[in-house]
Amino acid sequence: MLSVREALDTLLAAARPVAEVEQVPTLAANGRVLAQDAASTIAVPSADNTQMDGYAVRAADCIDGAATLKVSQRIPAGTVGEPLEPGTAARIFTGALIPPGADAVVMQEQCEAAGDMVTIRHAPKAGEWIRRAGEDIRAGATILSAGTRLRSQELGLAASVGLATLPVHRRLRVAVFFTGDELTMPGEAPGGQLPPGAIYNSNRFTLRGLLENFGCEIADLGIVPDTLDATRAALREAARTNDLIITSGGVSVGEEDHIKPAVEAEGSLNMWQIAVKPGKPLAFGEVRKEGGDTAFFLGLPGNPVSSFVTFLLFVRPFLLRLQGVSGPVEPRAWMVRADFNLPRADRRNEFLRARINAGGGLDLFPNQGSGVLSSTVWGDGLVDNPAGRTIQEGDMVRFIPFSELQH
Repeated sequence: MLSVREALDTLLAAARPVAEVEQVPTLAANGRVLAQDAASTIAVPSADNTQMDGYAVRAADCIDGAATLKVSQRIPAGTVGEPLEPGTAARIFTGALIPPGADAVVMQEQCEAAGDMVTIRHAPKAGEWIRRAGEDIRAGATILSAGTRLRSQELGLAASVGLATLPVHRRLRVAVFFTGDELTMPGEAPGGQLPPGAIYNSNRFTLRGLLENFGCEIADLGIVPDTLDATRAALREAARTNDLIITSGGVSVGEEDHIKPAVEAEGSLNMWQIAVKPGKPLAFGEVRKEGGDTAFFLGLPGNPVSSFVTFLLFVRPFLLRLQGVSGPVEPRAWMVRADFNLPRADRRNEFLRARINAGGGLDLFPNQGSGVLSSTVWGDGLVDNPAGRTIQEGDMVRFIPFSELQH
């Protein structure tokens, strides 16, 4: 069996980012991946301005710490003051431009105003409480690098330098379908009762929700009958206009598991046994398109927790690379205290559903079965427990929050 690291490295090495680039309004670029470096055409701040409400002065006029000066002007933010004459002060408000001649700002709490005079009860140093032009961003500087996945703060930064549009990779097109004659959609069971042997297709909801989190364009082919011909037809349809095909179920080697022969007939396939729990079977390959190009293929296990976890561990970083993300795509993890015992080691790398308790430690969901989907709702994340390792209460374990894995 491949290790989690080996499988992930193979996937990331094979990923080809989508090549098409489009200009989108900065307001509509949340979650997109920047295709080219973004540079500022202005300095930020554009000119020296004040960090405080107070008085703009010449520091040389206030060296005794009790100077009384005439207030010669009032400068709100958004206005331009007149040059400051020696022996005078300017009433100034946060963000307003420093008038020529002034070299310091004294906060209003250190001043006493009386009529058109102010007493400065402080000896400021030159530059005090002044934000210098370009101290945040220099004109021409790169503010965002190609391959950055844009969040709210990146959008705000782009807007702060006047970028109304941004060049981004087009959205990733992902087709999904689900195999298994036992699958039924909620609301479609005759009389509201599941027939014997039937199960609701929860994976359709889980996987679609995850793909929506990553801003993918989704082509949902629904439930495909358990036949080789139907599976091949679904693969051809899915490959036609999409970059990636994801399936759930049918990746084992039973007589009713048609994914392997179908993908081999329509393209190429690697079937992996991965030393991971839950999970283990994962299929990776490519499906031919008309014209000679290919769509990537990832076949996930059918058990709901296995499908969920393998998506988070393997599909998520692969998606991010396909979308054009150039930086780290693996989730951050923290060392957290285990408030539970795991006396039996497994030969596979386990990912245990756990949640943070009131004491800052981790509690373990009591049933770690691959069909227990309620554990993913109860939990806050996954404990990454290496193969062969037992856990004793008080041990520090590697914990990956779901918040790091689902976006």
